[in-house]
Amino acid sequence: MQRLALAVALIAVAGCRPQDPNLIPEYGKESGLPANCRAFIQHAVDSYRAKQYTADSTFASIERNCGANGILWRDMANR
Repeated sequence: MQRLALAVALIAVAGCRPQDPNLIPEYGKESGLPANCRAFIQHAVDSYRAKQYTADSTFASIERNCGANGILWRDMANR
């Protein structure tokens, strides 16, 4: 009986843990573009280091996509 109660408790706790949508970088299946903030931030940093974009434009894109009202946060809520 105790084992059953322990198993039920463990399953309940495991089921309540929130899933982190940014745990691993994700990319669009067809486009190959970053689909979550972890992937987007790495893409932005890589592009900045390759001197494709200025720091100002890089930070603006990070804010636009992963800021408080970022597009990628909205997209993750709809998955």
